[in-house]
Amino acid sequence: MSKLKAWIISLRLRTLPLSISAILMGSILAGRNGYFSWEILIWASITTLFLQILSNLSNDYGDAISGADNETRLGPKRMIQSGVISKKEMKIAMIICTLAALISGIILLYISFRGIKLGTIVFVFLGLFAIISAVRYTVGKNPYGYRGFGDIFVFIFFGIIGVAGTFYLHGLFWNWNVLLPAATIGFFSTAVLNINNIRDFKSDQECGKKTIVVKIGRKAASWYHFSIILLGWSCFLIFTYISEITHILPFLTLPLFIIDVMIVLTKNNIAEIINGELRFLSISTLLFVILNIS
Repeated sequence: MSKLKAWIISLRLRTLPLSISAILMGSILAGRNGYFSWEILIWASITTLFLQILSNLSNDYGDAISGADNETRLGPKRMIQSGVISKKEMKIAMIICTLAALISGIILLYISFRGIKLGTIVFVFLGLFAIISAVRYTVGKNPYGYRGFGDIFVFIFFGIIGVAGTFYLHGLFWNWNVLLPAATIGFFSTAVLNINNIRDFKSDQECGKKTIVVKIGRKAASWYHFSIILLGWSCFLIFTYISEITHILPFLTLPLFIIDVMIVLTKNNIAEIINGELRFLSISTLLFVILNIS
């Protein structure tokens, strides 16, 4: 395998729609409230993509060190595990992504706040927290991803902060109702992580990586998956009810989410099926967000 192909695989492109989903949803909501900036949308997307890639590379690095990536794992092989990319090279890539996220994030905040203000400082700390969280998911002493807290952090960063933070940056304007669609994207993103953890159930269990799936078991994890998808749609239904704008088109994606839940509930850990569901749910979430533009 060539180095270029190995790095492309390490980026885990199938996870990137989730990052864009959060930024796009926040931007759509801002536009509906009369505040929208293409500059904010572009720089927020760039910053989030760098953070997502940093998280992916850090996950590869951390799981390689811990032994979570081994021959029993059902998912696609990681590049450190395969020996194509060295740990040193991965660390350098992580540093580059961190610097890129910092630079693009600073540009984003400068465009939004037009200088250094209290809000700028608050978002700087949120950005630093996001970077630390992206790395600490599987790297370092007692990484939170190994203690079952990954779901919470995904919900917060891919949902609440990703959507609501982007909404605020567009016009420095706040609306509490935004937390409902933000929670929807957070729950859908958490469901994607849950599918990933279902696939890695056995290898995670063997290496001591105590994800939610390892803690509650494969069968309960399927119903947990159903619950968070249901919560996501419930939040959006409430938002639709209290909103002055009718949101019809996003509901066209509901059958896609039903199909996803049925597959997770009825299929065993067949690698091809589980990996397919990761992409399917990520793309379904992005499509759900895009249909909110109307």
